[in-house]
Amino acid sequence: MAIGLGIIFGLFLPTGIARIFVTFNSLFSSFLSFAIPLIILGLVVPAIGDLGKSAGKLLAITTIIAYGSTLFSGFFTYFSVDATLPFLLPENFEINNVENPEDMMLHTFFKIDMPPLMDIMTALLISFVVGLGLSAIKGDTLKKSFIDFQQIIVGLIEKVIIPLLPIHIFGIFLNITKSGQVATIIGMFIKVILIIFVLHVVLLLIQFIIAGSVAKRNPFILLKNMLPAYTTALGTQSSAATIPVTLKQALKNGVSESIASFVIPLCATIHLSGSTMKIVACAMAIMFMVGEPVGFMQISGFIMMLGVIMVAAPGVPGGAIMAAIGILQSMLGFNETQIALMIALYIAMDNFGTACNVTGDGAIAVVIDKIAGKQH
Repeated sequence: MAIGLGIIFGLFLPTGIARIFVTFNSLFSSFLSFAIPLIILGLVVPAIGDLGKSAGKLLAITTIIAYGSTLFSGFFTYFSVDATLPFLLPENFEINNVENPEDMMLHTFFKIDMPPLMDIMTALLISFVVGLGLSAIKGDTLKKSFIDFQQIIVGLIEKVIIPLLPIHIFGIFLNITKSGQVATIIGMFIKVILIIFVLHVVLLLIQFIIAGSVAKRNPFILLKNMLPAYTTALGTQSSAATIPVTLKQALKNGVSESIASFVIPLCATIHLSGSTMKIVACAMAIMFMVGEPVGFMQISGFIMMLGVIMVAAPGVPGGAIMAAIGILQSMLGFNETQIALMIALYIAMDNFGTACNVTGDGAIAVVIDKIAGKQH
């Protein structure tokens, strides 16, 4: 409803009133950036502590599976796009200067900076160190403190973040509709966007067929149960903001609470198969259209590095492409115009990549839950 209403109201709502929602979005996004490291600490530390001696192994296995899934997505995209682009896109296309769609958006009345206590990577590392430590020591004083902290974070999620998400989603689509720039970009690259949409549906089917095979469960029921997380991510454009819904749906898929509380927040940061798919496909499309060679070895190195770089994405809308700008320039030789076009394309369909990310997190949670059950 929020997505639909945002588009409808964006067509006629006066700019002054629309900017009120844009200002709310700015404040809410700043608060999310502040809260994300706390959410990771509050959910991951107690979860790892509860896993006991198997925590270290499960952490390593989860990280390997998440990175492997991201790599698979990158190479699956490369071979699929390489086979279809020559038939769909004009070669040696003249790309004019493209404005960053963020510059076309409405501006806020004011901003309030809410700097997080730590960055995402620091929060993850602290969670790993403290969580593994709690699983190894006999004392439980610190563990009880983190369980209390977990209850605070759960309350924050349930009482503040989830109730405000629909307004945030409404504001995002209201602003996108008012800007008009994103629609123009979608029109230019509709074929690329359609390819990516089809590929990300196929990728999700592959992920859940594998998860269903491992857990001996119906993959289509598992995927159906994750649809609320998919639709929430479509609106929020943020894996981190969707964590509460992803967590709830993973539990509905029969994943134990300790595994879900550990895997879902972790994968929201390190598993970005959908975002990788978008970046690889868009980069290849731009290279093809300007007549640059798209070599397998060059793209291979880019995909492997992208899987590592994506961990630095801050879990907020557009974070993945911002983290990838450096290697787009250094490894693929993108100039400023090409970078601007990449950002524009990415933001135009940020929703679908994020939705693919979080839905795939549910598949990984099912696999890890099965592995954890075998270990016990």
